Amino acid sequence: MYSTEIKGEATEFGTSGFLYQSNKLMYDRKTETLWHKFRGEPVVGPLAGSGIQLEVLPNALTTWGAWLADHPDTTVLSNDTGVYTAETDRPEADSKSFYFSYRNRTDTMFPVAQRDERLATKDQVFGLIFNDSPKAYLLADLAQSRVLNDTVGGLSLVIVTPDQGAGPRAYKRDSHVFREGALTVNGTFMLVDESGVTWRTAENALINSEDNTQRLNQLSSRDALWFGWFAFYPHTELFSP
Repeated sequence: MYSTEIKGEATEFGTSGFLYQSNKLMYDRKTETLWHKFRGEPVVGPLAGSGIQLEVLPNALTTWGAWLADHPDTTVLSNDTGVYTAETDRPEADSKSFYFSYRNRTDTMFPVAQRDERLATKDQVFGLIFNDSPKAYLLADLAQSRVLNDTVGGLSLVIVTPDQGAGPRAYKRDSHVFREGALTVNGTFMLVDESGVTWRTAENALINSEDNTQRLNQLSSRDALWFGWFAFYPHTELFSP
């Protein structure tokens, strides 16, 4: 997820219909420049070569039930678009849903020049990149350990995967070393640091349960398929359990 600000000005983006390395190219509606989805960089058009890079924002992948419990006043996008009928918006498991056949084939629809066979083409990975040092984590590996202390590009961080219904999130950890805590009555996942202090997971930070002013911010991340991540970050490190 990117910020849409370009030089301090909010800009609308759309899907161009073009692909590069079997990944979509976005375009901005102000200059009609094409942008890489993975890097957030302009590649064709008036802004190409400008050095602009969209800011990557932290995101939270979770279940609707868990989100609604924490945010009962949340709003959702309507599927009444005026272009497609509501019936066309089918669950991904439905054989009549858009791109069902593509999602259920092992290879890409179009060629991808750079490949890596350490993982299957469409394995789902959690991607981090700091100080030009990318690292990918197979989601299946993260599910085996709900708390993972690691370092990427010299940045100390902890990856938290609360349960099977929620995706992983990365947070700064500074000098802390965390271990798994427990779920509270309301379902919040808690961590325990090296001193025995508990920290509460939130969408934007880890929060010290004894001092709410102590916060460790959530870090930007990307959810990707392995072929797409590797195509744009061929020098990536791959986490090994």
